[in-house]
Amino acid sequence: MKKTPITLAAIGLAAYASFALSEPEGDPEKGASAAAVCTACHQADGSGRHVEGGESWPRLAGLNAEYIAKQLHDFKKGNRQNASMMPFANMLSDQQIIDVAAYYAQMEPTAGQGGGNASEDMLKRGQQIAERGDWSQYIVSCKSCHGPDNQGAGAVFPGIAGQHAGYIKAQLNAWKEGTRSNDPQNLMGTIAERMSDEDIHAVAVWLANQSPVAE
Repeated sequence: MKKTPITLAAIGLAAYASFALSEPEGDPEKGASAAAVCTACHQADGSGRHVEGGESWPRLAGLNAEYIAKQLHDFKKGNRQNASMMPFANMLSDQQIIDVAAYYAQMEPTAGQGGGNASEDMLKRGQQIAERGDWSQYIVSCKSCHGPDNQGAGAVFPGIAGQHAGYIKAQLNAWKEGTRSNDPQNLMGTIAERMSDEDIHAVAVWLANQSPVAE
């Protein structure tokens, strides 16, 4: 009997099923009102912001609604730590979280920032990690979980193409250091701990240079 290969994405999806949120469909119009507190950092168009050498805020526009909702619930429960996000998440009711997630999900994705001034060699290395991985270091490619062109795979794996370099770098470092651990089966932590600082920077700037939507 021919066996079907098990991918990391399949493992992650199976793990997510154990705690997936059973929520009704959100209302983007109501979400727009609830998201008023989000615009200071994530901008009115959901584009977020990249700050060189400082804290960067992710683009939310166009991300999967269930993924956004899960992150907000994790901040609210303390399963994901961020001194700025936790108070805002706690201001939202469960219904408002669903509505806010629906609001950002229907927005047009914007281009990432922080990918400029990268050398050709750095971009080449970033592309290798994102698209093929590095099996000499047991580093799995980003797209094996985040989908074709790293534009997202359902509610578990967000689109990271076109995300801000500073945010990607900060999250990879958080997984590497163990300060973030709210992903299925610690898949990201296992990968990030094998990556050098140079590789984390390289893949972050390469992804920031990519389109967040299929072309």
